[in-house]
Amino acid sequence: MTTPTPPAPQAGATQNNPAATDTPTAEAASGRSGYLYRKVALHLADHPDQILKVGEITRAIGAPSSGAVFEALKKMTTAGHATHHRDPHHRFQITQAGIDAAGTLPATAPRTRTGGGGGRQSRPAPVARPNGTLYHPRRLGRGWDVEELRRLRTQQVPVLLYGPPGTGKTAMVEAAFPDLLTVAGTGDTVVDDFLGSYNPIPGGGYEFVHGPLVTAMREGRVLLVDDATLIPPRVLAVLYPAMDGRGVITIPANGNESVQAVDGFYIVAGHNPGVHGAVLTEALASRFTVHLHVTTDWDLARQLGVPKPVVAAAIDLNADLAAGKTVWAPQLRELLGFVKVRDHLGMTAALANLAGIAPEDARDDVTAALSRHTGTPITALALGKR
Repeated sequence: MTTPTPPAPQAGATQNNPAATDTPTAEAASGRSGYLYRKVALHLADHPDQILKVGEITRAIGAPSSGAVFEALKKMTTAGHATHHRDPHHRFQITQAGIDAAGTLPATAPRTRTGGGGGRQSRPAPVARPNGTLYHPRRLGRGWDVEELRRLRTQQVPVLLYGPPGTGKTAMVEAAFPDLLTVAGTGDTVVDDFLGSYNPIPGGGYEFVHGPLVTAMREGRVLLVDDATLIPPRVLAVLYPAMDGRGVITIPANGNESVQAVDGFYIVAGHNPGVHGAVLTEALASRFTVHLHVTTDWDLARQLGVPKPVVAAAIDLNADLAAGKTVWAPQLRELLGFVKVRDHLGMTAALANLAGIAPEDARDDVTAALSRHTGTPITALALGKR
């Protein structure tokens, strides 16, 4: 989410350099401290999973003074609305009490950003996923990915998402469709995983329990077939009658029961090209009108706290991956994991861990890229001596 347009500094106020230092001065808050406090609180509430430096917050909200921002943050901490970290920079993270309190604050100016054509286009707020984490929408066509996926659903235009693991394909679909059901594909996925099977019941006997495809069709819900191209083609064929004009399937194992799709039923699939065993058949590809390439959003990675040198190393590694010079490169999932490890164990351990999670045949490439961009010799994370 972008930040509101900053207020003009009051007469006599000193305009700090935008590259404000992360160690604030003791400068007092201005006469508009209540307005500033609101902007700080709302910005932290927009980024609940991040631990932000004072300078980062100051620049993001366009505040005239990092000292004034620091004073507002200290007030939030005293009230239990934020936690204060010193490592050695002053960094702050909003608490649940702070999130609740921010919800009662009056809104600031509309959050907008300038579009490529020079007009002002609203950027939607981050969208909560079922696990509570936030998904940050990205541009797609004339709108935003979450909104466009919902429109494609209403038009019954099926979408195949493809790209490396960890780029946010599943997160995007979860954010777009709260009524989502998922089948996680593997080479061992069988027809029963879609249609259902007989399960034993107390007292003896069996009953047929319908699978997620049947549930999605009857309740008008979205079905995500994740890693669809790992599923054997003969198993995937169970989807095709549900995706054609009739929207009807038959369940042979349950007396040839017929199931008719109702309005709202929709199928999305995910494909990870290059993953061992992934095969995109013509039969599967032809069922999806839109094939959407999903890559890591490097600007978002920086916004979410990934250091610029680490992002630069990841970009280089992804270029090498595309050129066939390496077999693995970190994506957004690994970079966000890096931030969590750094916040708990420190930068050195986080760099070592990022190298350590790489496949063994790509580890030298990863350590070399990280070392080159950070200027730090790196080895995979390991325990030291007592």
